[in-house]
Amino acid sequence: MRRWWTAVAVNGLAALALAGCGVPAGVDRDIADDWPALAAPRGFVPTAGACHVGVQDVGYLSGWNPVDCAEPHRAETLHVGTLTGANAGQGTPPAAGSRAILAARAECDRQVRRAVGADWRAGRLGLALVFPSPQAWTGGARWFRCDVSEIKSLDEPGANPRTGSLKGALTGDSGLKLGCFNPKVERDDIEAMVPVPCATKHHAEFVGVWQAPAISFAEFTRTSTRTHKGCRQQIAKYTKVPNNSDLQFRAGSIFYHPNEREWKDGNRGVQCFLWVSNRNLTRSLKGAGTRALPVQ
Repeated sequence: MRRWWTAVAVNGLAALALAGCGVPAGVDRDIADDWPALAAPRGFVPTAGACHVGVQDVGYLSGWNPVDCAEPHRAETLHVGTLTGANAGQGTPPAAGSRAILAARAECDRQVRRAVGADWRAGRLGLALVFPSPQAWTGGARWFRCDVSEIKSLDEPGANPRTGSLKGALTGDSGLKLGCFNPKVERDDIEAMVPVPCATKHHAEFVGVWQAPAISFAEFTRTSTRTHKGCRQQIAKYTKVPNNSDLQFRAGSIFYHPNEREWKDGNRGVQCFLWVSNRNLTRSLKGAGTRALPVQ
């Protein structure tokens, strides 16, 4: 009780003092109108350059626990973008195949290419597009992350633990670049692509990424003719041989394409390989010309 009465007495004295004394210049006796306006609240936005112990599908705030890239990790955020305009107007995170997904994917492709030094599909790399959780989206979050991982192989796309950033990963003599291979063939089907040094005996070599047209996945997989033709363009460009009717008699082609979900979300990049099955190659055929790749 004493503490309550003390408070009243102090407030009363303060009121009497104000009433009996003059007011200094510039004081208007209104103590509620001179506080600076509070800044608008800002939601969480991830930062580029962060590395992560695991690969994420959804960007939950509770899952944002970045580690130093010098420590073992499985993913790295190489770019953070923001959806705007109509792409940001939906009430939930973008659905598979939506215009917003396609826009974010295209931006990730551009920015990751810039970060790693080449098309990320030219190396043992995987790209994951990560959006905020539904709760964060409802709260106004409109960011997306472009997370890149080092994958185990063409046939096993799981993420490898690694140390160090992936910036510049496909420049110079990087071991992450796709090179020469020995295909494992079973009844005319490629079961696996075994990487080998180009100076050793091999039968296939990565030549580039062909961008397929924006058609449905069903139409893309209905026939392989269009894709082999696209890969022959890459073979001709890579080896410096004419892209004419003789090309199919110089080398065959092998391709790896995105799965249906990736295709629907805008990944139309097809990995192309030249294939010479009737003789051993012991060097790279980059720029080798017609003498190294004769008509058979």
